[in-house]
Amino acid sequence: MALLEINELDVYYGEVQVLHQVSLEVGDGELVGVVGSNGAGKTTLLKAISRLIEASGGTIAFEGHPLNQMTAPEVVNLGLIHVPEGRRLFPYLTVRDNLLLGGYAPRARDKRPQSLEQAYQIFPRLEERSGQKAGTLSGGEQQMLAIARALMGRPRLIMLDEPSLGLAPLLVEEILAVVERINEQGVTVLLVEQNVQECLSLAERAYVLENGRIIQEGTGEEMLKSERVRQAYLGL
Repeated sequence: MALLEINELDVYYGEVQVLHQVSLEVGDGELVGVVGSNGAGKTTLLKAISRLIEASGGTIAFEGHPLNQMTAPEVVNLGLIHVPEGRRLFPYLTVRDNLLLGGYAPRARDKRPQSLEQAYQIFPRLEERSGQKAGTLSGGEQQMLAIARALMGRPRLIMLDEPSLGLAPLLVEEILAVVERINEQGVTVLLVEQNVQECLSLAERAYVLENGRIIQEGTGEEMLKSERVRQAYLGL
């Protein structure tokens, strides 16, 4: 059984349909990518999974739990954690306080000291800046903090929405290397990216979302070789 299973998901904003019959799955331990151009529906997909918006049709299940019937905090407490586009940090709180808030769910609260230590091991720079306000960090450091805050929730599956957005190429490589490392340590990853080349190079499997529909799926390697993907997204 897949860890995350989505079947025929429809989402509307008012009268406008944004997702059309989207079906995908993420196996336990996998790193799965979702790629597509701006406006394809990638962010909407993650918001529907994490229950930030209501789906109009279809089903979402996580470890067999029907997410359609749950609240966003209940989803977090199952261990499904969403790192939103734009990071959404608390800018006037310190790095440490942002991290501690990430471990507020009941499943994670008792383990906050260990989780904090692990976050600092993965991101030593955050430990150096633990007393600094989050809003004063660089863009790359803020993205590190957003990911580390998600890890404080002890995720079974972490969903990342455009973690490379607005970062210099060297920082993109650093952030995506951390994503790969997190996956290797046993956390399942659903990675949404406009940076198609990097995402497909990293992902075991991937889906292409276009105008709210899944138009292609396969291994990352297969997608990189796909003529359609190369022409539409890689400029080749």
